[in-house]
Amino acid sequence: MIQVVTCGSIPLESPFQKVPRCVYVSTELFEYRGLGGKTANPKHHFFSWGCRNSEKYVADFYISDFHSGLRALVKAGYGAKVAPFVESTTVVDVTKNNKDLSPNFLSWLSDRSLSSDDRVMRLKEGYIKEGSTVSVMGVVRRHDNVLMIVSPPEPISTGCRWARCLLPTYVEGLILTCDENQNVDVIPV
Repeated sequence: MIQVVTCGSIPLESPFQKVPRCVYVSTELFEYRGLGGKTANPKHHFFSWGCRNSEKYVADFYISDFHSGLRALVKAGYGAKVAPFVESTTVVDVTKNNKDLSPNFLSWLSDRSLSSDDRVMRLKEGYIKEGSTVSVMGVVRRHDNVLMIVSPPEPISTGCRWARCLLPTYVEGLILTCDENQNVDVIPV
């Protein structure tokens, strides 16, 4: 069932774009490694993008079904296991020639003690904000007259999706998907 998100008592803010009232935020910094370039991580191969930094946060939130009027608390924060399937969008593309044109990006790097050097970088950000349409898969429980969705006690099988070449796998925790496409323009740096 598709539901509309409402923030709980502690809403999140996306780290780079500062999008307020989110229930899930992720930021990933990728670096391109050409011939002889520096590695972003130990498994980073030549002529590929490697993840240098990754941040993901999720908080408790409510979902509401406008057709039935049903509202449930999704217990996703405070150490709960969550498997988010939220597509991140590219926010910033940085090369050697244009890295000084984005003071916000340089500030974001320095806040995380990351150097900019002469690296080719790409910052991707994903989020689920209040009012978004989401699907949640978990276990439904009732506690003190409050309907809650919590993590299942064991992993959930995803099944096969031959059209997308996905084989069966097991996912631990709540499964969150956001059905809205984030049409955020890439910031030209």
